[in-house]
Amino acid sequence: METTTRPPSPQPTGAPRWVALFHRPSSASWQVCAESPYRAPVQYALGEMAHTVRARGGDFAVSLWGPKDGAWQRFDVSTATANAANTTDAANAVNAATPEPPSAGPEEPRTLTERMSGRRQQVLMAGLGKAGLHDLAPDDYAAVQALVEQLDETTVRKVAQWLTAAGGQ
Repeated sequence: METTTRPPSPQPTGAPRWVALFHRPSSASWQVCAESPYRAPVQYALGEMAHTVRARGGDFAVSLWGPKDGAWQRFDVSTATANAANTTDAANAVNAATPEPPSAGPEEPRTLTERMSGRRQQVLMAGLGKAGLHDLAPDDYAAVQALVEQLDETTVRKVAQWLTAAGGQ
């Protein structure tokens, strides 16, 4: 069996939140693939990504970062999810590998509406990150939340595309 050596994932920038980094073997780099103030949307994204990457025959290596006592804490889930057979198993492995600390921040969303709001917020935060805006102030988070509450998912994705394009210039 061939063993792949990966560099450790870098700590995300900005205020601690839930961030998943995916290792890209082709460039030997780590890329943010999901982020949210809540752990559940990030775990859902990881499960979906694990399913897609494995369906294409790829190696799924991810690192999960989250808040603990107001600072960044790394939860390495690449080995925990490497042998998961499907999306459900991958999500369960992430859950088992990352017990939530009591001071991790806001409570996880429980309803479909909250999960969809979490997805829209994740899309906007990813767009802001690609635009180079990482160190956000509380009023920035309030503005993101206002957009999440007012816009549908298609519009949020379009705004995120604009931010990504602006960050590439």
